Amino acid sequence: MGLIFLRTALIFLALLAVMRMMGKRQIGEMQPFELVITLLIAELACIPMADTSIPLLYGAVSILTIFLLHQIMLIIDLKCKPFKAILGGKPSIVINKSGIDITQLKKNSLDVSDLIESMRGAGYFSFDDVDYALYEANGNFSAMPKEKSEREGEPSVPLIIIEEGKYNKTNLEKIHLDEQFFDDILHRQNVRKRRSVFIMTLDGNGKIYMQNYGQAYRSFRIELPEGRSW
Repeated sequence: MGLIFLRTALIFLALLAVMRMMGKRQIGEMQPFELVITLLIAELACIPMADTSIPLLYGAVSILTIFLLHQIMLIIDLKCKPFKAILGGKPSIVINKSGIDITQLKKNSLDVSDLIESMRGAGYFSFDDVDYALYEANGNFSAMPKEKSEREGEPSVPLIIIEEGKYNKTNLEKIHLDEQFFDDILHRQNVRKRRSVFIMTLDGNGKIYMQNYGQAYRSFRIELPEGRSW
């Protein structure tokens, strides 16, 4: 027991020293290669701690090797800009002044629900509350709000009505409106096929955000039936 305690303490001190030498960015906002290195270090540290038959030096050498590789990658990351983009990725603008960039969204293996969740975490509830939104290379979400808010009426959370050409039946039941009600709205907006709608949301004040595939978004208001606000 005493031997395991001593080995664990030594590995802990070695890990602490290595993580401190890697700098504050390693502890805070990690690039993808830094995350891989951190996971490798954690795995390598566990082996000599748990298995006393493995010389402690082997674990220390492995951790030191990973640290040296990290320093090499960091130098490349700082000095070589083209390689930096390959190694760590680059930001993806998922919302611009035309609306949601569907290509960038799919490129990052995200859907509208993921984007809405990120926006709520940043304090935005409607797509047209922001001019630009992007995912940084480290996965963080950033947004630039509109200079003038178009929000009117009481605060209300927009609900997804149509996503990728399909009605969200759960939300339709919540607001007690049927598909025909929104089919009529699409017809008045000269949208012939529901499948051409990438996203449509509706808030309790009657504001609709709608974006068709390959088109800029449009925002307009409708008159909600009595008792349908939320």
